Amino acid sequence: MQPAKPAKSNRRTTWIMASLVLGIVAGYICNQLAPDPAAAHEIAGYFSIVTDIFLRLIKMIIAPLVFATLVAGIASLGDTGAVGRIAGKALLWFISASLFSLLLGMLLANLLAPGANLDLTRPPESAGTNLATGALNFKDFITHAFPSSIVQAMAQNEILQILVFSIFFGFAIASFKDETAKTLIKSIGELVHVMLRLTDYVMNFAPYGVFAAIASVITVQGLGVLVTYGKFIGSFYFGLVLLWCALFIAGRLALGPSMFTLLKLIREPMLVAFSTASSEAAYPKTMEQLEKFGVRDRVTGFVLPLGYSFNLDGSMMYQAFAALFVAQAYNIHLSFGQQIALLLVMMVTSKGIAGVPRASLVVVAATIPMFKLPEAGILLILGIDQFLDMGRTATNVIGNSIATAVVAKWEGELESPRDVEAEDLIIPGAAPGLLQSGGSRVTGGT
Repeated sequence: MQPAKPAKSNRRTTWIMASLVLGIVAGYICNQLAPDPAAAHEIAGYFSIVTDIFLRLIKMIIAPLVFATLVAGIASLGDTGAVGRIAGKALLWFISASLFSLLLGMLLANLLAPGANLDLTRPPESAGTNLATGALNFKDFITHAFPSSIVQAMAQNEILQILVFSIFFGFAIASFKDETAKTLIKSIGELVHVMLRLTDYVMNFAPYGVFAAIASVITVQGLGVLVTYGKFIGSFYFGLVLLWCALFIAGRLALGPSMFTLLKLIREPMLVAFSTASSEAAYPKTMEQLEKFGVRDRVTGFVLPLGYSFNLDGSMMYQAFAALFVAQAYNIHLSFGQQIALLLVMMVTSKGIAGVPRASLVVVAATIPMFKLPEAGILLILGIDQFLDMGRTATNVIGNSIATAVVAKWEGELESPRDVEAEDLIIPGAAPGLLQSGGSRVTGGT
């Protein structure tokens, strides 16, 4: 887990927001000055130079980033009995929650169609896996996932092939217990740090990419396109509310009445995550509140960090929304089978790279070219990503807190809540006597 860098992140966010505003202004001026649509498209082409450079930088880091993070994550899991049992139960919850989040995002993106009115011109197709042309061939999809050459797969950013190789490589390293394996694991861990730093450098160019992308779109489409952004943000937060309800119901079924206590305890880390758009910033307080809830340290110390890499419910929903938004913006139809394949690839791709700056965008950028969706669509979202990141980060904190408490309950490692102050249990708008009638006697579901 990389330490949070809120000051630097806030500066970058400020620059991205400023670039968004400047891009709107520049695009509007160009749209008004262009004598005809052909001239507007020509002007937009000059903006696309900056866009293309930034996209190339993103694509440059994808292969080594995915390889290093996945291998390091798998190799560090270990295989002792207790750890394996807890990890198995945690991963069962993580995978189920991820699948539900992706499917809910897919359903809402299809019903609400936030990108349907953009009508952008599809750029020339780049080389990549032809998974979205014609009917989805399941046989070809499965066989293509296994690389004949990892060098070729990395050179062409064949993300699914890189995933398969990384999984085999990670488990191969984990099977050794001698010093050679430890040295290799340490080296790959250091490679992860280098790739995170390199990703941070690349993201420093994000304001330029946002400015160029927004200016290009508004030069051609005019200010009316901003309504689509509002629709996208509104649709996404509506989806998050539905996801919060689903997580609460699942937690209530597993934890019983103590689920209400847990929600009140994690209120503060949720607000920290929402205001900073940083899960890492909320991590210490989340651990503290889970301990107050009664989760024993050894479960919290293992499941919560694991969840930060494997259980990102808000990010899962965002990835579904983002990918289908891009498809809708460029009028590219994806069948039900193609959408399911896209989401499954995203679910696997996202595991292990949560510490990457703007990790969800990196996952989407790595995956959509496989389905012939334009990478340039990512920059349309990057300008408003801060508003989306706040909601999905708070959702990730909720999901990981519930998952940790549920796994502790399954393992018999959940005690009665302790050191809970009275103000932690106040329900906004509730009658003063409500807690005395039952809320103060919650025992953590035991």
